[in-house]
Amino acid sequence: MPDKDRAPGTDHTDAADRAALRADCGNCFGLCCVALTLTRSADFAVNKDAGKPCHNLQDDFRCGIHTRLRSEGFPGCTVYDCFGAGQKVSGETFGGRDWRTAPDTAQQMFQVFPVVRRLHELLWYLTEAVSLVEARSLHGVIRRALDATERLTHLDADALAALDVAAHRDEVAALLARTSELVRATVPRKKKRSHRGGDLIAARLGGADLRGADLRGAYLIAADLSGADLRRADLIGADFRDADLSGADLTGALFLTQSQLNAARGNGATRLPDSLGRPAHWEK
Repeated sequence: MPDKDRAPGTDHTDAADRAALRADCGNCFGLCCVALTLTRSADFAVNKDAGKPCHNLQDDFRCGIHTRLRSEGFPGCTVYDCFGAGQKVSGETFGGRDWRTAPDTAQQMFQVFPVVRRLHELLWYLTEAVSLVEARSLHGVIRRALDATERLTHLDADALAALDVAAHRDEVAALLARTSELVRATVPRKKKRSHRGGDLIAARLGGADLRGADLRGAYLIAADLSGADLRRADLIGADFRDADLSGADLTGALFLTQSQLNAARGNGATRLPDSLGRPAHWEK
């Protein structure tokens, strides 16, 4: 993206730091296909208990229908993002021992995987936060939180299993909220109504000026956001399932993830942050 199209106030130096926070399925033991519970719904074609391998998981830990997940009734799998936790747990925490050839590792591996996944998600947000120049007054404390979270991901399996990840997440969440406030305060808006946790299901927001809006945890399922301006909007935890982002401007949106985009609909005119990719199922 040319410099003139970059969102103001953003330091685009975090690409390398985020590389390890992207899923590398080729170096994972198919943990998301085993450790997680699947509930038969519009997202998953079958019920599956946690700890039981999905019937589509092959002997090489690859998905047998990876290129056909949506057509086969598993769109939820295309939305899920482990933020690189899969390869971390497989290669580092358990030293390359997989749950099939070392079944004694299975129970603890499946217990640890979601813990590391939550930590990696926090790393994603903190890496973004420390790049936001409007929040420079918090950069010192953000870096300390980033380093502390990174250290937690390198704990051994026993320590990770015992970790109170919810308490750590709450501390980081408070810091991210302060970061958001500083950034959004720089956006000139006549009215800054908060939609935090709001019910915006199927809302008609096409073309809306949502710059700097607080949409943390908002339910935007099937909402029409086509052509909306979401620059500097706080989108952490917002539910974009089946939301229409066609032509929307998400450059500089705060705490947006690939998973959120994968759950939504969009097209070639949708403008995205440099750190995220255009989902394959979107219209051209």
